[in-house]
Amino acid sequence: MLTKSSSLKTVFTGVDFSKYESKTSEFVNEFSKRANKEGKFLNWVNLPELQLTRLDDIYAMASSLKSQTGASRLSVMGIGGSKHTVEHMLGINGLNLCGESILFYSDVDSISWERYLSKLGGDVLSSNYLIASKSGSTFETKDGFLRIQKMVKDAYLAKGLSESEADKATAKHFIAVTDKNAEKSELRRTSIECGWLGDLFIHDDVGGRFSAFDDHALFALAFAGMKKEDMASMLRSALEVSSLSLTADLELNDALKEGIFWADAKLSGTVASVHQYMGSMFENTVYWHAQMQNESQKDTLKQIAKVPDAMHHSAEAHFNPANKLVFALTVPSDKGVCSSNAEAYIGALTKSYESTGAFFKEYVETNKLGLTPEAAGAMTQLRAFATCYQEIVEAIMQNKELPEVLDSVLQPHVEFYKKNLKGGVVIPGRIG
Repeated sequence: MLTKSSSLKTVFTGVDFSKYESKTSEFVNEFSKRANKEGKFLNWVNLPELQLTRLDDIYAMASSLKSQTGASRLSVMGIGGSKHTVEHMLGINGLNLCGESILFYSDVDSISWERYLSKLGGDVLSSNYLIASKSGSTFETKDGFLRIQKMVKDAYLAKGLSESEADKATAKHFIAVTDKNAEKSELRRTSIECGWLGDLFIHDDVGGRFSAFDDHALFALAFAGMKKEDMASMLRSALEVSSLSLTADLELNDALKEGIFWADAKLSGTVASVHQYMGSMFENTVYWHAQMQNESQKDTLKQIAKVPDAMHHSAEAHFNPANKLVFALTVPSDKGVCSSNAEAYIGALTKSYESTGAFFKEYVETNKLGLTPEAAGAMTQLRAFATCYQEIVEAIMQNKELPEVLDSVLQPHVEFYKKNLKGGVVIPGRIG
C-alpha cells in the first residue's frame, strides 16, 4: 500500500482540482507509457533504484581518488546539469558549506579562470578533477579540462618527473563522468587511454537537469563526506516518490498536483508565476530549478528565487494588483532557535499569497544543516515529475496530441548557439 512520505508536506489553495479528477488516469498513463523506455529520456524515473546497487562502487572510487593523490578537494568541471545538480544536492544536504571539499569551474573567460586558480591557492596538485560531459566534447568543459590537465602535468614536470612519470601522476588526479560507450564519448576514450580511475556514467536517457541522482552528483556527495547510509535513504525516498507519482490517486500524487497547479495557471491565462525557496540551503537549488524551468517549459516568465533576501525587491511587483501571478513557497520545518520568527515570516507570506490567488506551500523536513536525506530525495524527484506533468496536463486539457517524446525532456533549441561553436578546436591556452 502506497503512503505519502512524512518528510514532505504540500498544501494547495486557490485551485479547483475537481476539474481534473476525471483525467488523472489519462495524465498518469501518458507518463507511464514513456517512463524508463529507451529513447524517451525518462530513465531518471527508476535511476534511484539502479544507483542503490552501485553505492559501494561509487564510495570506493571516491576513497581511491583521494588516496592515490593525497588531494582532499574535488574540482567539478561541467556545465548545466553537470554542475547545477551537484550544487543543489550539496546545498540541501548541508555539505561543502565553505567550499572546503568541492570546487566548480564552468566558465570560459580569463578572469573566471584566474579566480578559480586563486581558490586552489595556485596549487593545481591540491585538487582532483571530475570532468563531466555526456559526449566529452562540450566546448566549455573541454576548455577548462585541457587547461588544467596541462597545468597539472607541468607541475609534476617542475618537480623533476620524466615525461612518462608526469603523465602517470597527472592521470591519477582525474575521473570522467560521461557516456559509457567509448565510440560515442571522446572523454571516455581519453579516460581509457590515460588510465583514469574507475567507471562513472551519465546514464542513457537521463537529461542533465534530471540527473540529480546520476553519478556526477552522487560521487561529489560521497567525496564531500555524505554517509553512505544517508545516501541510501535519499535514494529510497526518491524511489518512493517515483511510485507515488505514477499512481492515479490524486491524494497521493503530489507531483501530478503540482503539475496541475502550474498548468491550471497557464490555462486560466496567468502567464507569470513564482516559486520561492526559503533559506540558504536553497541558494543553488534556484539555479537548478531555473534550468529545469527554462529547458523543460521553455518559459522565462517563471521567477525562481530564494527568500528572504529576494522578497523585498520583488514584493512591489508581486503584490501590485495589476500583475496577476500564482505562487509556490518551499520552506523548512524549522525546529531551531529562529523557529518562531521563521514561522511568523512564513505565515505572513502565506497569508499574502493566498489573498492574491492560487498558492501552494511545501514543507520539507530538516536536520541541523540542511534537509533530511529523505526530504532531499523526495523534493528533488518530485520537482522532475511535476515539470513533465505540467506539459501533459496542458496538452490533454486542450485536446492537443502529445509527442512521442515529451518536449519537456528535450532541448533542441540549445543548438541555435552551439552550431556557431562547431568546428572550433580547443587546445591548452588557445581556442581557435
